[in-house]
Amino acid sequence: MNIATIILVYVIAWWMVFFAALPVGVRSQHESPEEFVPGTEPAAPVNPNLKKKMLITTVIAFVLTVAYYFLATSDLITFRQPHV
Repeated sequence: MNIATIILVYVIAWWMVFFAALPVGVRSQHESPEEFVPGTEPAAPVNPNLKKKMLITTVIAFVLTVAYYFLATSDLITFRQPHV
């Protein structure tokens, strides 16, 4: 398996997991009036926890990439035509 393929799988997995994790646990300013900043959009998040989500995303994407690598190299699932 090519190293470029592994890097590409990791990058795609990272972005997919990151976009899925973005709305998790986010509260908007209108949901917590004590943290409302005047002059800002009420739907803006109070604290999106981006660093924590990026770290968790990195770990999950790494696990998914390793799982893909072992699945692709083990020939459990193949898209190649069988040699008859």
